[in-house]
Amino acid sequence: MTSSPVASETALAAETAAVLIRPVPLGGSALSQALQRAETGREWLAARPESADGWRARAHAVRASVRGRDWLAPLAPAFAATGAAGERLSRAAASGVVITTGQQPGLFGGPTYTWTKALGALALADELEAATGMPVAPVFWAASDDADWTEAAVTHFATARGLLSVSLSGPATEGVAMADVPLGELREARQALAAAAGSAAHQSVLDTLDAAYVPHATIGAAYVQLLRALLEPLGIAVLDAAHPALRAAADPFLRHALKQAAPVQQALQRRTQEIESLGYRAQVEVVDGLSLVFRSRLEEHGGQVRSVRERVPLAHAPTVAREAEPGTLGANVLLRPVLERALLPTLTYLAGPGEYAYFAQVAPVAAALEAEVPVVTPRFACELVERERLARQEALGIDDAMLRDPHAAETHRARAQLSEALADSMERLRLALETQVRGLQETLAGQGGPVADEVVQGLARDVTHRIDRFERRVLAGMKRVEQDAQLEVAALRAALRPQGRSPERVLNLMPMLARYGPALLARIADAARPYARSLVTGAPTSS
Repeated sequence: MTSSPVASETALAAETAAVLIRPVPLGGSALSQALQRAETGREWLAARPESADGWRARAHAVRASVRGRDWLAPLAPAFAATGAAGERLSRAAASGVVITTGQQPGLFGGPTYTWTKALGALALADELEAATGMPVAPVFWAASDDADWTEAAVTHFATARGLLSVSLSGPATEGVAMADVPLGELREARQALAAAAGSAAHQSVLDTLDAAYVPHATIGAAYVQLLRALLEPLGIAVLDAAHPALRAAADPFLRHALKQAAPVQQALQRRTQEIESLGYRAQVEVVDGLSLVFRSRLEEHGGQVRSVRERVPLAHAPTVAREAEPGTLGANVLLRPVLERALLPTLTYLAGPGEYAYFAQVAPVAAALEAEVPVVTPRFACELVERERLARQEALGIDDAMLRDPHAAETHRARAQLSEALADSMERLRLALETQVRGLQETLAGQGGPVADEVVQGLARDVTHRIDRFERRVLAGMKRVEQDAQLEVAALRAALRPQGRSPERVLNLMPMLARYGPALLARIADAARPYARSLVTGAPTSS
């Protein structure tokens, strides 16, 4: 006998309710936080609407900027959008706009914030569509053309024994787009994922991942396939930045950027000086003599020919603009938002803390190119925590500060394991020392003070220091004895404060998704809706 749809939905709700989704501040550098609070640099960012009317007016202006131009047709192969994502993208192309966010590839999807970015964009697109009456499609820009091997090849899992970091076997590459780097051997990484997932109730999630992450696939292609499989059913389209169709569409803009490379560099240097004059550090270092455009070239390495990206020198920019082969040019991080806005009717880009900071350097780039300055919005940030973990944290009396410290929680746990008799003996020893020191001081005072009181106090400090050292040795011994208790602390730290940071910024989501299913993604989007609504209306989120 099969269960009814209502019963199935109830079971799924109960299952995912085991995970607490708690919104957290976005954080970031001093510059990023000052910009988020609008304490400085208002003129460094394009004005963001603060009301439904403001968003409606901007939506109509953005829509008017692409009137008469079919922006989707040339990019359709790079989207390859199907199902709900394809339908929503088509509606936006016909009479609407898009909301964008993005991230470079990460192993098995990368950190959790890859997913919260995408789902925050979905929530904001829904709110804006309701407020403006215009179709709004969420778009995830998968930066598969990025060449950061370290970020793409490593991921972290929370396990019963603590934090487990895994990496692709390599070799590491430099200057090669992840769309061109094969995954290679995956057995150890995949086994680590299975161990972290435990008794996965949703094998379909792992099957979806396995379909994407096969040894002959590239890092970028696997990432894009996984994102599409999990996000498209929710209505989120994924744009493959390394796809030839996108490269072809971007080519005229990138050649224009090369022709204007010198003015762009000058404008960027001025803005960077403004930022630094106020005591902040610019998010992206400006490299003298280099443009913001990459050019790919073929080179032989280990008997194989591969494509390597290099920044085009300013001195060569005009020549490269004339002579570069189509599809060989790409944008660096400060040029990409301007390129994106030139290709798409983007209402706003949802940015992480680092991205939000570097948008202060994006505006002068756009101005020098006589292009529209893209509007940026701080993304939704949250932590996904299993309630069982929180219950154990409370039962053990361990707070977040202890988990952020590499040893405090273990010391607290070991101290808790001391027997009452031993703890009482240590306390009585300290009290006895205090009593005897006071008696000694009184006796010496009655005999005319043959030694200074400071000498007695120094003796007390020396003895106290020896008692402290003895207690630390006892605690260290307890730590060795109570290995199971210490493993529990390591597991808690891995789940709640891995590397002393928010789990959103460190942990891979796939193990939790395998335990609780794709419905967890919809719950993240729902958790983002109050924040999205506050962005549209200008009203603060309710506590």
